[in-house]
Amino acid sequence: MSSSRRQTSEVMDRVPLALRVAALGGACVLIVGATIYAVGSLLGRVAPLSLAVVVALLLTALISPVAAVLRRIGAPSWLAALGGLLSLLLAIALPLAVVSNRTAAQWPELRRSVGGGLQHLRDLLLNGPLPITQRQLDSAVDGLVKAARKAAPDPVGGATAAAEVVTGILLALVLLFFLLRDGPQIWQWALRAAPEQARHRVDVAARAGWQTIVSYVRGTVLVALVDALGIGTALLLIGVPLALPLTLLTFMAAFIPIVGATVAGAVAVLVALVSNGVTDALLVLGAVLLVQQAEGHLLQPLIMGRALRLHPAVVLMAVTAGTLLGGIAGAVIAVPLTAVTYRVIATFHATAEPVPAGAPPPVSVPERAGGEDEPDRDD
Repeated sequence: MSSSRRQTSEVMDRVPLALRVAALGGACVLIVGATIYAVGSLLGRVAPLSLAVVVALLLTALISPVAAVLRRIGAPSWLAALGGLLSLLLAIALPLAVVSNRTAAQWPELRRSVGGGLQHLRDLLLNGPLPITQRQLDSAVDGLVKAARKAAPDPVGGATAAAEVVTGILLALVLLFFLLRDGPQIWQWALRAAPEQARHRVDVAARAGWQTIVSYVRGTVLVALVDALGIGTALLLIGVPLALPLTLLTFMAAFIPIVGATVAGAVAVLVALVSNGVTDALLVLGAVLLVQQAEGHLLQPLIMGRALRLHPAVVLMAVTAGTLLGGIAGAVIAVPLTAVTYRVIATFHATAEPVPAGAPPPVSVPERAGGEDEPDRDD
């Protein structure tokens, strides 16, 4: 046995140190990557549950002040949690009801405007400077129609997806109620799973991560409100149909960093183009660009800079990865997940007890045969 160990040691000594370090680092990267892939695959198999938990946590960060106020005025925990849940449902139901009524009232006029706008756009393409023929335009329209039909889900798949969405929403609301009611108790129960000597560091790191979630959600809501108010006001002043639905779309799209505002602005410009013409579309485009510039250079650095503490390149890569892995839902949760992970790891390492310079290593005290430490004796 000793000879084999000696031979192994001699062989290892012949391997350059840099190669040994690189091999060890590569093995660690492979192990971490395999672990992340396994966890991601497991969460993907239970995607409705995973999304429900994430949505419940994000909504808890947003609605918890309502429950806290109700507790301070003497309401029991269950009533405070129920009040927070009802306030959320009311905040969602009222805008949807107003938007639905306005959409139904403007729908006949919008159909006429869209028909005239599409015909005007067709004339511009055929008679404009672009070398487009009638056959090429008809072929492009037929291709778009066929692509839309292929992208549309079949009835069975659509029903299954709708059932999963409804189940996920109901599960998220139930989890939201329990988190609002028993959040601290649930965390204390989960904290007991950590080793006792590391519980303080885990607690501090987790609370820092939770504060990041709170700051991110509230900052995102504030930025979304400013975007929606700015673009919505411009749409109303210009006279674009469906201004309220487009305002709500702008608000919801703001929860997808970088990409969401661009998509919502493009939809608003397209509606203005097909309904009101080129001049109003250009005015809407100018308003959208103005609002987005104010957001990017003023709101994002002031409001979201503290919450995320991430470089814009990291945010863009997180959104892209989340979109590729989980679609729209992945794009929404990718940035807060990245920010929380970074904050938790940084805080966990920052709370490590520093070792004094020059301090000797700890010496283990041998135990007696009976299992009890030997008592101290006076000199």
